[in-house]
Amino acid sequence: MKKDVTLSNRLIRKLGIAFFFLVVLMGTSYILISVYLTNKHFEERSQKLNAQLANHLIEEKFNGNSPFLNDGSVNKSLFGDLMHDMMAVNRGIEVYLLDSLGAVLYSVVLKHDDPTNPVQYVDLTPVEEFIACQGDRYILGDDPRNRGKQKIFSSAKFESNGRVGYIYIVLAGQELDNVASSLLSDYFMKLGVGASLLTMLFVLALGLASFWFLTKNLRSVIQTVRRFREGDMDIRIEEPEKTDLSVLATNFNEMADTISRNMEEIKSVDVLRRELIANVSHDLRTPLSIIHGYVETLQMKKDQLEEEEKDKYLEIIKGSSEKLSKLVSQLFEYSKLEADQVKPLKEPFSITDLAMDLVAKYQLLASEKSIEIKVNAINNTPLVFADISLVERVIQNLLDNALKFAPENGEVSLDVSVNDKDVQVAISDNGPGIHEKDQMYIFDRYRQARKASKSDGVGLGLAIVKKIMELHNTSIQVISKPNEGSTFQFHLPSYSV
Repeated sequence: MKKDVTLSNRLIRKLGIAFFFLVVLMGTSYILISVYLTNKHFEERSQKLNAQLANHLIEEKFNGNSPFLNDGSVNKSLFGDLMHDMMAVNRGIEVYLLDSLGAVLYSVVLKHDDPTNPVQYVDLTPVEEFIACQGDRYILGDDPRNRGKQKIFSSAKFESNGRVGYIYIVLAGQELDNVASSLLSDYFMKLGVGASLLTMLFVLALGLASFWFLTKNLRSVIQTVRRFREGDMDIRIEEPEKTDLSVLATNFNEMADTISRNMEEIKSVDVLRRELIANVSHDLRTPLSIIHGYVETLQMKKDQLEEEEKDKYLEIIKGSSEKLSKLVSQLFEYSKLEADQVKPLKEPFSITDLAMDLVAKYQLLASEKSIEIKVNAINNTPLVFADISLVERVIQNLLDNALKFAPENGEVSLDVSVNDKDVQVAISDNGPGIHEKDQMYIFDRYRQARKASKSDGVGLGLAIVKKIMELHNTSIQVISKPNEGSTFQFHLPSYSV
């Protein structure tokens, strides 16, 4: 029981840990995705709001003023005042003057006096797309201060003194990035700590409730298995097909049924084993006692007995030894059949011819008891497909049984008929018959009908018959009523060429 509880707690603990980390992962993913989508939405909104900013700058500042001096150089004073005015309003804005090829001609955020600094270029493809759609689409452009990065922007094309260029305004410059990064870190710290604590408490409460509910069927299965292990062989999982573990529950119930059935069979076999030992001991003791007694008598009185008496005693000894030999032979034969050491060698043969041969062999024994044996067979009986030696043994045992119980001047019949695709063999006698409640036991080893208990043998012949029929995938039936005789019949498949 302790082990079952440990396994249950261990499983719940593992499920709890997995569930907790899953929720933390989902929470973290949700935060990251939310921040990303929120930032993207903010950028898209900012770009649309400031889409015409570059056009407004050109219209207001370049009207009457040229961005270039007469010598072709950049009008730095104009751009300086312009850029400082705009950046004073919004420090996140960076303004750049581009030529027709996208080269950055001037910006107050770049150091143009340093000859080691290479000329910065801006890819004009997104710029042309932005101008073409008039800022209605979310488009990212190059960040001149951070090569490889892209930012939201506003741009417009201008022409002055025969020169073409672009005003390129980065709407989220480095200053804004620094402030946003600081705020974002603080946001993550506050949100992360708060969300973690709330998530842990939520997961703890929800996890305990969920695991109690989800493992209800599992705990029920564990409890049922534990009770079954402790000896409650009748315990089963109720309505297994409706549980969450239907496959496990159904398999357990089937396994429990099989174990219970096997245990009942073992108990039955044990009872039969005890009966076997008792009956075999009795049947072996009787002929052995007779042999032993008459041998002692012959030894002690050999000089006093007449020859006729000696011959009589020797005949009794012979008969007892034959009974003993027959019993041992039956035991050996049955043990081989029960151990599946006998494999039928099936072949087509005439059951009628076999029956006639066996009846001829039993005529002498039947005449000693004034019993008439009859054979009834239809003409052109089809061949049967079976093991001829085993079928011969079946008919012999049934004839032995019929002659044993038929009264003097009685009758035994062997009938062969065709039933559908099978050939039926029936052996009948007009003996005392068998009570209906005894008929279910007569094929068990060492079980007899009550009226047979006083006769020779212990009923092993019928048990052998049953095993042989099972090897042929058929069965033996008995039809009998008290004082109306008995009929034993079996079927064999007919052989078709």
